[in-house]
Amino acid sequence: MMIRSLVNRATNLFPLWSLLVGVFALYEPSIFLWYGKESISVGLGIIMLGMGMTLSVEDFAEVLRKPKLVALGALLQFSVMPAWAAFISFIFELPAEMAVGLILVASCPGGTASNVVVFLAGGRVALSVCLTACSTLLAIVVTPWLTHFYAGHYLPIDPWALMKSIFYIVLIPLIVGVSWKKFYPKTALRASVFSPLLSVLFILLIVGFVLAAKKEIILKHWQTMLMSVVVLHLGGFFLGFVIPRLIRQKKSVCRTLSIEVGMQNSGLGMALASKHFSAMPMVPAPCALSAVMHCIIGSALAAVWNREKQDAKNLE
Repeated sequence: MMIRSLVNRATNLFPLWSLLVGVFALYEPSIFLWYGKESISVGLGIIMLGMGMTLSVEDFAEVLRKPKLVALGALLQFSVMPAWAAFISFIFELPAEMAVGLILVASCPGGTASNVVVFLAGGRVALSVCLTACSTLLAIVVTPWLTHFYAGHYLPIDPWALMKSIFYIVLIPLIVGVSWKKFYPKTALRASVFSPLLSVLFILLIVGFVLAAKKEIILKHWQTMLMSVVVLHLGGFFLGFVIPRLIRQKKSVCRTLSIEVGMQNSGLGMALASKHFSAMPMVPAPCALSAVMHCIIGSALAAVWNREKQDAKNLE
């Protein structure tokens, strides 16, 4: 119990670790440059394996029990952020490579960080986990074509190559993780104690490497890049809350969908950008910056919403 508690505390400090890694990567890049571009896909595969061990067949069956909520969440995840990123790219007149990176990460919903933030916000954790599972699977097909649709006029994009990469990086480790939990539950349970922290570690390594490797580009364009990434996530959190509220969903559902829409699978974005746009050094940078900013904004919202929930309980 003590080990699990320590692991959970370290995992829940993910936003703080992200901020520290961002600062150190830009101040002293050599700390993270050892990780290497080739290791990004391996790290993301390990993250997906860990995610698989936290899921079960029953989590996917939840889709059948709450199809409307899951369908609404998935629709918002794949419609709001890519379109918003394309709009930001047009309005801010972003350089082509930066625009592609922003649209790419906006087209990669899900990720384990959102599940943690939903829990901290007092949202619907089961819905969050279910949406993460569904969006991760849908991303195999949808993410490449959304990127091609919204960013294809900036740079040549091969959606089939992106789809193949996501298949190997995401689907296979996910299936292995779910199968491990299904057929070897005891060892999976022991391993799952450490898998969230291990996922955080690899995300931090990926973020640190990309920020360190792209230091000169980021510092040269930091104002434009930071503004576009912050506006992207603020818009995602806002629209993810407001749209469900307009159709009279409960606040707990709206908060959950806000976090699921506003937070992206930045690790997947960085892996795809580093592999398929290696000759275009600015493309991965918005993905790495996104990983830091969505955690900071999401955690701040979670703290506010959790406080509101506690205050409401105290008034009862």
